[in-house]
Amino acid sequence: MKLDFSKNILRQLLRVCLFLVTVAIVYQLIPQRIQFDRQFSPGKPWPYDLLTASFDFPIFKDEAELKREQDSILHYFVPYFSLNQAGSNRQLTKFKQSTESIDSLALTQSERAQLANKLRQIYQTGIMSSDQMQDLLTAGIVRISIIDSNSVAKEVPLSEIYTVRSAYDALCQSNTIDNKLLRACNFNHYLEENLTYDANKSEQVRSSLLGQISQTSGLVQAGERIIDRGEIIDQQTFKILNSLKIITERDQLSDRNHYWVMAGEVLLILGLLLLFFLYLHLFRPLIFNSNRDILFIMLMVIGMIALASFTIRLTSFNLYIIPFALLPIIIRTFFDSRTALFAHIITILLTSFMVPAPFEFLLLQITVGMTVVSSLKEMSQRSQLIQTSLLVFSSYAVMYLAISLMRDGSLDKINWMIFGIFALNGLLQLFAYGLIYIFEKLFGFLSNVTLVELSNINNKLLMEFSEKAPGTFQHALQVSNLATEAAKKINANALLARTGALYHDIGKMVNPLFFTENQTPNVNPLTNMPLEEAAQIVIGHVTEGVKLADKYKLPGKIKAFILTHHAESKTAYFYNTLKNNFPDQEIDEAKFTYPGPKPGSKETTIVMMADAVEASSRSLKDYNETTIDELVERIIDGQIANGSFKNAPISFRDVEMIKAIFKDKLKNIYHNRISYPELKSQKK
Repeated sequence: MKLDFSKNILRQLLRVCLFLVTVAIVYQLIPQRIQFDRQFSPGKPWPYDLLTASFDFPIFKDEAELKREQDSILHYFVPYFSLNQAGSNRQLTKFKQSTESIDSLALTQSERAQLANKLRQIYQTGIMSSDQMQDLLTAGIVRISIIDSNSVAKEVPLSEIYTVRSAYDALCQSNTIDNKLLRACNFNHYLEENLTYDANKSEQVRSSLLGQISQTSGLVQAGERIIDRGEIIDQQTFKILNSLKIITERDQLSDRNHYWVMAGEVLLILGLLLLFFLYLHLFRPLIFNSNRDILFIMLMVIGMIALASFTIRLTSFNLYIIPFALLPIIIRTFFDSRTALFAHIITILLTSFMVPAPFEFLLLQITVGMTVVSSLKEMSQRSQLIQTSLLVFSSYAVMYLAISLMRDGSLDKINWMIFGIFALNGLLQLFAYGLIYIFEKLFGFLSNVTLVELSNINNKLLMEFSEKAPGTFQHALQVSNLATEAAKKINANALLARTGALYHDIGKMVNPLFFTENQTPNVNPLTNMPLEEAAQIVIGHVTEGVKLADKYKLPGKIKAFILTHHAESKTAYFYNTLKNNFPDQEIDEAKFTYPGPKPGSKETTIVMMADAVEASSRSLKDYNETTIDELVERIIDGQIANGSFKNAPISFRDVEMIKAIFKDKLKNIYHNRISYPELKSQKK
């Protein structure tokens, strides 16, 4: 008892941790909280009431206007270069020493001095790299400022600056010295770049110039009228509205109230997720008490919000390309419509914090979610998913068209390209089929698609079942028919009940001849066995059935039908026979009792009832309305008396409706048939 209490506390703590982690992750995923919630575009009518300024605020220039002014003022920008005087002097000294030591040049002293002076002038003017020169010319720079060793800047036309190539050509151009002698001087050995771009100084000057540009172009005073409903938003009004939005959001996120804004955001996320957990606690306790189920749903919610967040942050894709309808499709497949719609609405509300047009987004996405839940009552065929995808596209298209007509009042302004995005969104819903399979394997869920595949009597296991134990297989088919009709009547999962009924007796495949439905007349191997041993063989079909289920990897929900279809009842034939033959003998009842457990769902309970009723109906000597009614009442009332329904979520009203279904079905199966007269031969 103490151990169970500790486990319960641990499960609750895990649930609380899961809730808080979800809140933290969602908060981190929302990139920007839009404080100015009114949407506007130039050239379109203002859809809200009269707007007046509640405080003074400047009118910010738009990007195009700022760009023009920046380009205009940067026309006067002059980049700065530093002159390397030490390197120039070193090359001049090297040139003088080299020319004086080489007699073969045949240069006079005057010619050597002339060349040295020319080289000195070139270095004093400045030499820069060819690439740097080309970049300046491409940027339209015509002048540069040169900072000498004394930190004095001098502005020089770019056309006067040398490159290594142009400096070499200048040295080789002399009217008084022979060209062969000039080329023999090897001027390229004494030429190097001595102008270096001064990035810090240039950026300071550039920033100073840009700082002279005013970011605003006017002022709106408190109480001033901005725009009224229905008025077209011109360029000036758009600038004013955009300025108001910038000021509002900047003030909302200022240091003095940043923590209050953050607290409000956390409180909003906390409240919405708390509503969802409260819904599960009140209306879906089975989901709420399963941390696996809550983890799966929260991962789906976080996954859709993360997909929206990354799309907004990292891409330029339209937000409507995200297949939000995948969430209700998948959750509906594993749970129910109400939970799917509730989870979808919570996800959309959380996502709406970061989208640019929240009203339009909410209207479209909630409509699509309602469409999905309404159209996908049970997904058991691929065609249903295709139909749902078409309905998703239709819902998006119709609602967007309606909103556009209301907003613009014309077809001319509608963005028809977005309908292609809606079509792509519909196609992406088809990925649900593969995701359902993946989630089934990861979380151990069971979808209707899998149930349809399992209930196909042509699959390998059921084919083997029908061949090895044909009588038991026919019994299983009859039980599945009874269980299906009963499940429909009390709003249980009819497909699950049908599939579970088909597999509930597969353990009899191991020793089929030990069970009467597979025996030939007057041949029963159990007749000559001790009653306890015979009972153990019959009870063993449950254990053998579980082994086969594990071998063929049947889902856990199907194995539950194998384990519970006899609950903890006794093998009545063997137990009663032994009791009657030896009334004074003490009997070990455990050897005559099925291991159980008792059924814990509507579907397993229905199959248990149908199995007992169908098997017992075969022993009736006379089939009429009275005998069938008495049989059904006796069998099911006996199960109630034995406590087989103790763990089942089923009401007395459900039991009475199931009884009525069984009676009608059995009467139809065993109704009297007229005998056909044989054709008498006519004598001629």
